[in-house]
Amino acid sequence: MRAHLQSIDELPTLLAAQRRAFDQQGPVSAEQRRGRIQQVIDLLVEHHQQLAEAMDADFGGRHPGFGLMNDVLGSLGSLKHARDHLHEWMPNEPRQVFAPYDQLGAQGWVQYQPKGSVGIIGTWNAPLFTLLSPLACAFAAGNRAVLKPSEIVPRTAELLAQLVGQRFDPLELAIITGGVEVGQPFASQPFNHLVFTGSTEVGRDIMRRAAENLVPVTLELGGKSPVVIGQNADVAEAARRLAIAKGMNGGQLCISPDRVFVPVALREQFLRQFAETYSGLYPSVTDNPNQVCVVNERHLQRLDGYLQEVREMGVEVLQCPDVPFDASQRRRPLSLVVNPPLTSRIMREEIFGPALVVLTYSDIRHVVEEINQGERPLALYYFGQDQAEQDHVLGHTLSGGVTINDALMHAAMENAPFGGIGASGMGRYHGREGFLEFSHARTVFQAAAVDPRAEWGMLPPYHEGFTAVMQSQISR
Repeated sequence: MRAHLQSIDELPTLLAAQRRAFDQQGPVSAEQRRGRIQQVIDLLVEHHQQLAEAMDADFGGRHPGFGLMNDVLGSLGSLKHARDHLHEWMPNEPRQVFAPYDQLGAQGWVQYQPKGSVGIIGTWNAPLFTLLSPLACAFAAGNRAVLKPSEIVPRTAELLAQLVGQRFDPLELAIITGGVEVGQPFASQPFNHLVFTGSTEVGRDIMRRAAENLVPVTLELGGKSPVVIGQNADVAEAARRLAIAKGMNGGQLCISPDRVFVPVALREQFLRQFAETYSGLYPSVTDNPNQVCVVNERHLQRLDGYLQEVREMGVEVLQCPDVPFDASQRRRPLSLVVNPPLTSRIMREEIFGPALVVLTYSDIRHVVEEINQGERPLALYYFGQDQAEQDHVLGHTLSGGVTINDALMHAAMENAPFGGIGASGMGRYHGREGFLEFSHARTVFQAAAVDPRAEWGMLPPYHEGFTAVMQSQISR
């Protein structure tokens, strides 16, 4: 049996074999879990350059250094944190036993057990990270796994499959490549847990398929992550940090800022400062190796369509940098779209590319209302120094995570959970919460040596005063 599966038809046999191996092995030691994680770390360290070059080729232009930062180092951060802390997460957790059995010597605890086999479906925008970061938590919890990379980045998927196939026992980790013809039946398999990163629409289909086998799911989706710039924010600094964040991966990140709410009086300053910063980072477009390409023609046509529609509506669109570019390439300047109508596609759909909606406001309460009228976003960003205003925004909204006075940063916290809510996903990975996500929490009660229930008159046949004794225990 190979770790690199050649056909989806091999997957049921592999899962059955992983199940048998899981049942026969019993408890998975901390040493075994660390060993599995270390193999993934070694794979990345030894082949990081090849992987970065494959991602660059798949995107048609993604700086290898950015690939190393975003996917290799990002994955290594998750893997090393899990490796170095799993021994803290594994021990049984004592729980207080109810009276009077606690006085008689009974004990209780929660045992965290691996679930079995975890299926992980990655996405193209972070093709290594969306596979290996959840894998870190799955391995830390003692599970086995099967990876399914995105077909939109075929070179990266095939290289990773070769490397996994060379290094891993398929009973511990396997991988299969392919498109929808593989992804749909993959999600229909009886895994013990399934992870999917991608669009909300596809996430719904994944969840329906998993439900057929009652497989629990972790869905990392997306949404139109909002930015709220407060009345007393440092606008220049907010614009600078947002320009940096929006340039990451060409805006093709699930937590990329999607729309910015700016006070009316600060509009011109924000637009000017953002454009200056972004144009300083990316002064040219055509053949600029620092700018990540839109991943394929389909996504490029989608983004160009958004901008064509709002221009035809007469909406103000500012281009950063404002220079000529070769439209035949998949590199694009960033477009600031100012106050587009709610009916426009760019206001209804996740942008996921080099464009940003700027919306002006006069009352922060109306901003919160507008955010709450849409689906729950994966990320929310607030810039400002007013604690009451910050508390109002955070207290009256729901999102997967929050970064204050910056963007993207909360997702880099390896010791804190990363996940969505509602349409932006469910479940989480990273840190102990990720370990718990892929663990079965089993309650164990160990009885005392003596059972006094008969002596206390608690067993049938019940005496005359039994009901009165029970009633006496009822209280507020």
